[in-house]
Amino acid sequence: MDGVDLIFARLAANGGAMYGGEAVTQLQHALQCATFARDEGASATLIAAALLHDYGHVMGDAEREDSALAAEGIDTAHEHVAAAYLERWFPPEVTEPIRFHVPAKRYLCAVDPAYFATLSPASVQSLDVQGGVFTADEADAFIAQPHADDAVRLRRWDDLAKDPAAETPRLEVFRPYVEDVRLSAG
Repeated sequence: MDGVDLIFARLAANGGAMYGGEAVTQLQHALQCATFARDEGASATLIAAALLHDYGHVMGDAEREDSALAAEGIDTAHEHVAAAYLERWFPPEVTEPIRFHVPAKRYLCAVDPAYFATLSPASVQSLDVQGGVFTADEADAFIAQPHADDAVRLRRWDDLAKDPAAETPRLEVFRPYVEDVRLSAG
């Protein structure tokens, strides 16, 4: 099985788990996020990143959800787990926005006074265990990194992708985007 087949099989098999403390499944969340990216005319790399940004949540057979661990003050660093796993098949334009989507939440809380009020209760809880709001210096350092702007775009779609009534395309609709951006050796 090639890398993309494995990734899609895992999304299909494990995507039915609930997405933290939200009213959507992992797969619904991923599809909504990718749909927002596609509908805004994002690049194929950013659409792939949007689809796969929470892949760290569906990779294994964890006994407890990340939301339960967050309640105990434990950060699973799902963004690093996903990015490290996916970088064997995808370029940094895909993996770095994935790696940075959690720091992007910390950044947005620091630079946009209205942003925090838009976070769901589960996102507020995870923000605390993920390091809290960036200081001004941390925010400046974050946004200066390559791919940070794309991570901020991804983060905004991530925050919107929690609607249990949203209609999205099927998972396979996004396969061409993922296939198009994978590394030639992938």
